[in-house]
Amino acid sequence: MAEKQTPSGENQSSSNTPVSLTLLDPDVLECPICCEPLKIPIFQCENGHLACSPCCDKVKKICPSCKSTNGYSRCRAMERVIEACRVSCPNAKYGCKEITLFGNRSSHEKQCLFAPCFCPVPLNDCNYVGSDKNLRNHIRAKHKDHVIPIVFDTPLTLVMGSSDKIVCFQEKKDGELFVVQAFRKSYGLAVSVSCIAPLAHGLGRFCCSMDVIIFDPSIKLNQAFTVREIQKVSHEEPKDSFMLIPSHMLLLTDWSFGIDICFSRNNDSVIRA
Repeated sequence: MAEKQTPSGENQSSSNTPVSLTLLDPDVLECPICCEPLKIPIFQCENGHLACSPCCDKVKKICPSCKSTNGYSRCRAMERVIEACRVSCPNAKYGCKEITLFGNRSSHEKQCLFAPCFCPVPLNDCNYVGSDKNLRNHIRAKHKDHVIPIVFDTPLTLVMGSSDKIVCFQEKKDGELFVVQAFRKSYGLAVSVSCIAPLAHGLGRFCCSMDVIIFDPSIKLNQAFTVREIQKVSHEEPKDSFMLIPSHMLLLTDWSFGIDICFSRNNDSVIRA
């Protein structure tokens, strides 16, 4: 009997060939109790309701979906599905090319350097969102006249009026974006400094020193601190990285003030005191 010839490439098992699938409901790969991505080990009750390992311990073997009290057993079939799943980063549209295990998706998102950053320039018609690199280019191309250029370790003087709530700066060489915000409160003015960048960079890349002179040259406020990093400007009062100017120092100036500000890289120089 003649042996059937297999065309080149067909002698490989189709199970070893990756395929692309579209999930109409991505929630099916999440724990129905905590709504976090399923990770091995995965458990199921006698009626097939799934639970991740931490939730299995929390519910004390009582299924919240069907109230079964017969405990949980391993769901090997779903474990194989999860083990075989790879997902692209949600920030792929901003340039991230990372492909991760489905269960590691949230861990990667916290460390992704392509997390979306929002344009900080206070213009109502600009809704630009992009990676920090693309945002820097956007600022240079679209908002050059709305930001103040700075050079690291070079102080500059800024005058903020009573109506000024946000001022944007851009470093001339590398293009890092900084935002100074003023929050008026009954007890004084909180002046915060932030860097627009993915949170994955972590705290501590930049520092800032501020000298504030209100109405009497002999009275000066000075503060230095590490600059926090944010992806989007918030109008909530800051909890750190800010200077508080007491209200009694601003009463004679209509809440206007001058500020000598200096930005530095933490590994370039010490914070000026």
